[in-house]
Amino acid sequence: MQLSSLDQITPQYRHIYLQPHFDDAALSCGGAIGLQVGTGQKVLNITVFGGIPADGQQIGAFAQQVQQRMGLGLNGAEAVRQRRAEDAAAARTLGADTYWLDYLEALYRGSPPIYDSEEALFGSVNASDLPLDEELAALLLNIHERAPHAAIYAPLGIGHHVDHQLICSAADRLAQRKLNVKFYEDFPYVTRPGALETRQRELGITMEPELVEISGLMRTKEEAIAQYVSQVPQLFGTQDRMRQTLRGYASSLRRTYPGIEVERFWRW
Repeated sequence: MQLSSLDQITPQYRHIYLQPHFDDAALSCGGAIGLQVGTGQKVLNITVFGGIPADGQQIGAFAQQVQQRMGLGLNGAEAVRQRRAEDAAAARTLGADTYWLDYLEALYRGSPPIYDSEEALFGSVNASDLPLDEELAALLLNIHERAPHAAIYAPLGIGHHVDHQLICSAADRLAQRKLNVKFYEDFPYVTRPGALETRQRELGITMEPELVEISGLMRTKEEAIAQYVSQVPQLFGTQDRMRQTLRGYASSLRRTYPGIEVERFWRW
């Protein structure tokens, strides 16, 4: 089911995943989502930065380069529509509902663009974006009030993509209120040596891990990720490499139990 309004978020939802972009929930949490849906729980994936640029909006040279790498052409609005279609297909594979918010992702914000290079995109949040932190926190509180029994999942911000940092910061405001917020490991950034530890030091918060076994759901997770045809080549190169990377990391978290594959979440 594709939601079109906050009013459609009801107490029936038990798990709400906040993904900065269209592929993040499947990449980082696809196994947990499949497990939850398989046990009859309602799951909602919310893409925060899922807005479509205006048809007449001129996107920057860096955004054009990124779109071309994805095989999406030069039209920003059409690129986002294609990515929404990929997200809908992935959600159907997992059995989750979807809701796309209208915030533009970092590539499309500002005129001239605020983030016009890889360094900017994976650097510090621009001062002009700081009001988004409070705005998103208020939105998340609204979502919590509509589905008070739902666990809310947010990115930890590993890799430092500015959109991931913004959602992590907004979700932290809810976590500080002792609400049921869990932070997931941004995949594939978490596979880089030391990336998780670096982010944990930056946040300076005592974190407790929570492991979810997904051994029987890896194929479903892989099938969902494969729907993001614009993302897999640039993130992994090939479908086979994607599967190897997923299984290698999922198995590495419980090395003392060969064959056990898990996803890990963090709470504070």
